Amino acid sequence: MTSGQLSILSEHEFGNITARYVTNDKGCVGLWLYPTSAAGLLAERRATVADESWVRNKANAKPAIVVEPLVHVKIVGDDQPGQFGPGRTLLWSPSNDKFSIASQHRDKNAVITTFTDSTGLSIEHRLSAGPRDLTLRSDTSFLNESDRPVRLELLTSFALSGITPFSANDAPNRLEAHRFRAVWSAEGRLVSDSIEHLHLERVYAGGMKLSERFGQVGSMPVRGWFPTALVEDTEAGVVWGARVACPTSWQLEFARRYDDLTLAGGYADREFAHWTKTVQRGEKFNATPAWLTCVSGTVDDACDRLVSVDVPAVESQPAIERDLPIVYNDWCTSWGAPREDKIFGTADRLGPLGVRYLVIDAGWYMPETPGAHWATTMGDWQANKNRFPRGLAATAAGIRARGLIPGLWMEPEHDAKDSAAFHEIDHLLRRDGQTLTLELRRAWDLHDPWVRDFIDERVIRPLADAGFRYLKIDYSETLGIGVDHFDGLGEGLRRHGEGTHALFDRIRSALPEMVTELVSAGGGRMEPSLLQRTSMASSSDGHETVEIPIISAALHRLVLPRQSLIWAVLNSDDSLQRLGYTLAATFLGRMCLSGDLVGLGDAQLAFVKSATELYRRCVPVIRDGMSRIMGEIGPSWRHPTGWQGVVRSTPQQVLVVFHSFKDSPTTFTLPLPSVDWKVVGALTSLPVILRGSMIEGSVGSDFSAQVILLEEM
Repeated sequence: MTSGQLSILSEHEFGNITARYVTNDKGCVGLWLYPTSAAGLLAERRATVADESWVRNKANAKPAIVVEPLVHVKIVGDDQPGQFGPGRTLLWSPSNDKFSIASQHRDKNAVITTFTDSTGLSIEHRLSAGPRDLTLRSDTSFLNESDRPVRLELLTSFALSGITPFSANDAPNRLEAHRFRAVWSAEGRLVSDSIEHLHLERVYAGGMKLSERFGQVGSMPVRGWFPTALVEDTEAGVVWGARVACPTSWQLEFARRYDDLTLAGGYADREFAHWTKTVQRGEKFNATPAWLTCVSGTVDDACDRLVSVDVPAVESQPAIERDLPIVYNDWCTSWGAPREDKIFGTADRLGPLGVRYLVIDAGWYMPETPGAHWATTMGDWQANKNRFPRGLAATAAGIRARGLIPGLWMEPEHDAKDSAAFHEIDHLLRRDGQTLTLELRRAWDLHDPWVRDFIDERVIRPLADAGFRYLKIDYSETLGIGVDHFDGLGEGLRRHGEGTHALFDRIRSALPEMVTELVSAGGGRMEPSLLQRTSMASSSDGHETVEIPIISAALHRLVLPRQSLIWAVLNSDDSLQRLGYTLAATFLGRMCLSGDLVGLGDAQLAFVKSATELYRRCVPVIRDGMSRIMGEIGPSWRHPTGWQGVVRSTPQQVLVVFHSFKDSPTTFTLPLPSVDWKVVGALTSLPVILRGSMIEGSVGSDFSAQVILLEEM
């Protein structure tokens, strides 16, 4: 296929994804993806817009389709991109025009494409197969073999173009962009916009640089948006998706010049996050990894594939995690003031419930002084002797004696204003030459050897000596635009992210059997590079709110449910209906109990025990299943109306989790993957009926729930 100056350079199959590389006579190369099974639907693309009614001079009609670069780069000192790009996007900068393809080859698992310029600079792009060929990993490297340092202000991790190859023209009214918003205690809201609504229609002349650039600035990478984006061709039934792995500032762009849409992203650039990077002579710089997919199916299908890349890393976590043990955390019991005697009183209740982990949360270090608060006293990591008179090692031993695995909360990257560590200013991060203070907190310079020794002495070694086997790693404030570095604040922040990776890796190396929980005021750090370094993540701080099931279901598109820890705060004044509503949400991920377990009555405890027993039976489908999310929920999560149903399935099991909200229907009907099922367990007494490939149930009343486990006949 040739369209003007565009021709196919090569095609490569990865499972059911075909990667098509297109090129032109200037050595520019672009990357298209399409489902191999949909090859027959590919359209013959128009070369120009001569078919448009408004074109008068048909012979000189503007191009319809061009080669969009596989990698976008901007070098400081080069001309700025024109055609209204600056301030909106750094894509298509004149720096790209310096580079042309030097070689392309495929090894066993990857296609490697190399671009060079005339001065000794080169860019290598590597596209490799993801787990089970469901995704592709995109890696970009910049190598400086010139005679001078080079300063970057943009280097993309990936740039997918050719969207959509199933339309002969500019695909009016058929492309939708999908993103996921996140704020504290409301993570994962799907936001879908038509390309027209985003004002990304091709302008009539073409060439104008249009972009919807979005992302996150700071050290809490899931704050505002998740680093995941998708584009759907609603007529072809094809979805393209991308997921960036980055613990600090990142960006994604839906961008356009001509007929085709481009989806690109990686580290946030100079315009978006004050980032520049000097690459010295002989040095190589690697962009952050990104994961790509393309599927004939739905947004849920594409998201299933994108989160599947985390499975191999999660499988390498401590073996005990394979069975998704139930967690108890004391936060919503002590609210930042844990005591050994209270911990033991709760522990005596947990054994019969089948709980495995007992986690002591924040405040175990807080001194007994007037005005002391858990959030202002952290950083020295020395236990309060009044609350833990025999020391944490004795407390951990007492927890183990009750058949539980002891865990501890820490925030090792920060210290707070009422700690001695707060004043170790020679070892703390700076901005503009001043110690960076984040209201209550300051942050360690994780590249400082003194800091590494401090964390070894105050965090890693005490955990090992006391026998803790579970560590909840919190991170409750963002560094914002960045920290001091000769290349600027953005590069200082990016390097700090490398320090975060090194810290997590050092904890894993020193404590290989430690189960780790990723926390950042709830879900503020649930991005691939950190999820792949931890056992699970506290998905939200919505501890006792009615929207917990909505958040928990939404996160199925963004986090493996086996990694998504969900709070069930139980109180003595809870009705059985309220307990059912609360506990049912935990079947959407990892069950985490908290609250007043000691004060629960016999009937309440019996209900909780039945829930934990059912949960353990559901572990295989929670761990290995695929989810479909259905429902009719109003616009408010805080004040939800309607209903929600999640059907998660494997070939052997189906798990149905249903929640009703205000003004809900009296019955629900949900489709099942097939007809060969039988009901083997239910959380509540609400009746359910199987009718072929459908399951029907009664709601009971507003804010009720049902969990049903089905197994093959």
